[in-house]
Amino acid sequence: MSRLLAVFAVLTLVLAGCATPVPPTAGDPNWEWPEDPPTDRLGWENGYWYNESLDISQSDGLDEAEREALVARTMARVEHIRQLEFTKQVPVEVVSREEYRANRESRSTQSDRSAEYRAWNNQVWEALLLVGEDREVSDVLEELYGGSVLGFYSPSRDRIVIVSDSETPQINRGTLAHELVHALQDQQFGLASDARTQDAQLARSGIVEGDARYVEYLYEDRCESGAFDCIPKPERSGGSSSDRSAPGVFVTIYTPYSEGPALVDSLYRRGGWDAVNDVYTNLPASTEQLIHPEKYPDEAPVEMSVPDRSSGEWSRFDRDQQFDTVGEASLYAMFWQNHYIEQSALRRNTGNYSAYNYAHPATTGWAGDRVVPYRSDDGENTKYGYVWATTWDSEEDAREFKSAYETTLKLHVGGQRVEQGVYRVPDDRSFGDAFRVTRNGKRVTIVNAPTVEDLDSVHRRR
Repeated sequence: MSRLLAVFAVLTLVLAGCATPVPPTAGDPNWEWPEDPPTDRLGWENGYWYNESLDISQSDGLDEAEREALVARTMARVEHIRQLEFTKQVPVEVVSREEYRANRESRSTQSDRSAEYRAWNNQVWEALLLVGEDREVSDVLEELYGGSVLGFYSPSRDRIVIVSDSETPQINRGTLAHELVHALQDQQFGLASDARTQDAQLARSGIVEGDARYVEYLYEDRCESGAFDCIPKPERSGGSSSDRSAPGVFVTIYTPYSEGPALVDSLYRRGGWDAVNDVYTNLPASTEQLIHPEKYPDEAPVEMSVPDRSSGEWSRFDRDQQFDTVGEASLYAMFWQNHYIEQSALRRNTGNYSAYNYAHPATTGWAGDRVVPYRSDDGENTKYGYVWATTWDSEEDAREFKSAYETTLKLHVGGQRVEQGVYRVPDDRSFGDAFRVTRNGKRVTIVNAPTVEDLDSVHRRR
């Protein structure tokens, strides 16, 4: 799983001496190290107990022996906190920022995600008013991940990869613990997912990332209280994305890291680690359940359908899955990036374990949605559009969303009202298209096309 906000070590390792266990500086002065157990046990890994101290200084970097000792002790501490046993050692690899970016670009070039997929996905993010027609979503994501990911666990390679911006190999203790939780999850539960929509993927990642962040918080609490003797945190340097033109994309994909820990905490308070373990067999179904933990597991999203009412020259994409579901968190990011939601509201009333607050009256009450991209190709030019249907818990929720969306179109995107519910954004704007917004009871439908005349060709009125 990708790790967005983490600090890790560098590629070039500097020799810095051996990692030798030393007695703890706090507690009983007569305490002695126990013998290594005859077999592996909880809280002990590769020769190190969870409460051992290490004679390690990161001021001149970490050599291989120090790194191995730090990884082993952190594994033991993760076991102790999470009350789960690692079944095998976890290799840790260090790469430079340049190498990581080059590898991402190579994988992107060799990806089986075709130009057709990219065009389809562009329409999904354009529907959210987050990435306009002047940019490719893949480029936005590449810039974001290339500058922000500083460490991740790779299930396919069964190892942790550290991305470094520092000139010396320094490791952030919390980040290492976080990534080791992912390895532990993979060993105990598996990390495979059949989630196919944006909302479902974010929801399921909410448990994977939420569990890891929750353990990271508990780990840091023990460091700060003196219960653990911990290496100091290195100073932050670099590692942030330079792309600020689509901040709502970051807010969207950061949802699992922000809202997941609060749901895990809610589960832990209900039934301890057993309740957290059980959620892996019944993962959240929507970001709504992350934002509002009380809605897990009973309030599942509504299954929706969007009838194809396009004319002959317009068609859906030739894909197994022709639609996407974006969910409540993405709707929040849409209104936030476009300033319908005050920017500072993201960090207000966040709760104990949430970095951001994704709840807002314009998006609370979401019950389901479906985005269906369309295209028209006359052999010389390709035009794109979409139909985005949302459904809400009540008619009042639907009215509030419709009002917020139309206000966003007019005041923040540059839309000009053509007739009741129909808007035209000038072509020199990022979202230069025509929009039709209608409500029928709890359902709000948005139709997008290049011109007002094309709206009925994409999705004719009833």
